[in-house]
Amino acid sequence: MLSGKKIILGVSGSIAAYKAILLLRLLQKEGAEVKVVLTPSVSKFVGELSFSALTNGEVLSDLWEGGWSDHVALGTWADLMIVAPATANTLAKMSHGICDNALLAVYLAARCPVMVAPAMDADMYIHPRTAANLHSLAEDGVIPLPVGSGFLASGLIGPGRLLEPEEIVGEIKDHFARIAYQPLQGQSVLITAGPTREPLDPVRFITNHSSGKMGYALAAQAATLGAKVTLVSGPTQLVTPAQVERVDVSTAQEMYEAVHAVASQQQIIIMSAAVADYTPAQVAHQKIKKKGDDLSLELIRTKDILKSVGETKQAHQFLVGFAMETENGIENAQRKLEKKNLDLIVLNSLRDKGAGFGHDTNKVTLIERGGTTKELPLMSKSAVAKEIFTQILAHWKPINP
Repeated sequence: MLSGKKIILGVSGSIAAYKAILLLRLLQKEGAEVKVVLTPSVSKFVGELSFSALTNGEVLSDLWEGGWSDHVALGTWADLMIVAPATANTLAKMSHGICDNALLAVYLAARCPVMVAPAMDADMYIHPRTAANLHSLAEDGVIPLPVGSGFLASGLIGPGRLLEPEEIVGEIKDHFARIAYQPLQGQSVLITAGPTREPLDPVRFITNHSSGKMGYALAAQAATLGAKVTLVSGPTQLVTPAQVERVDVSTAQEMYEAVHAVASQQQIIIMSAAVADYTPAQVAHQKIKKKGDDLSLELIRTKDILKSVGETKQAHQFLVGFAMETENGIENAQRKLEKKNLDLIVLNSLRDKGAGFGHDTNKVTLIERGGTTKELPLMSKSAVAKEIFTQILAHWKPINP
């Protein structure tokens, strides 16, 4: 798939820079022609000679060596630019258009799609400014790759690890595959994601453990397949996928209104958000003070968004719901599918390690109208999203855009 592709590999100064050498070799083995651009700090971790030896000298690390316009020529040469690892510093400079080294000059001159594979310590990755920079880059069309979680160079355990070289190559292959295969081109897809928050007072709220990762993976996959994607999202710290329009909401009522404002215009609707079933009958205007050992709250039902969409579903629309069950999962999910007029329901697992809320992986069962089931093994949520859309496309045909 990568044979003959022209790829710029940008490398910034991170302890993960050694993985860029492995990535370079894998890309070359796949048949890609690779040229490398380094930031000055890379030499603190990996020598330029290592890259130069593998690329026959096709390495740019100094704007003032060679022709002054080398960065322009390189930026117009490539089919794809991938920055891996992309440090917090480099991401910030890319986001704000700063151009003080060769990598940034090539980025600003690039006419091809650009990917970034972040790598940094957990605290740096979850910092609001890093999240804002990634969001800004995504809005500019840059494709941010996810990070891995685990042991970090600082000794902490958390998110921020550079994806393994094999995973990055997979993402690059997916990029070129979606250019060639976009069955949802011209189609509109609505996806809900994340939790809702039902306020008790100005300080407290009722919510759940949903991270939104599954919904965001679905939105990214829909965009990959060429769809115009609207993502209605509850509160989350996740980066908006490239080419996705995000509508932020907080409460179940706000999500209901946002969904129904656009639902009639969609061809595919996937309701993966964990919406609160109940909300406080009264919201205190001031913080509720302690007045004894017990506190009673009156809760009332929220509007059932999935059911309401099912009731107004049009013949050309395909509606997908999610179910989280702790017992009699298949039976309860099938009942929900029929009751809410769904075409497909995704049954989540809470009993399997690595599945459910907060994880980067999930284990689900896909249940079609008519009762056919397909149980998937534990896999990444991105892989689950691909399986869901494979199932959708097997049973629904796009209308003419």
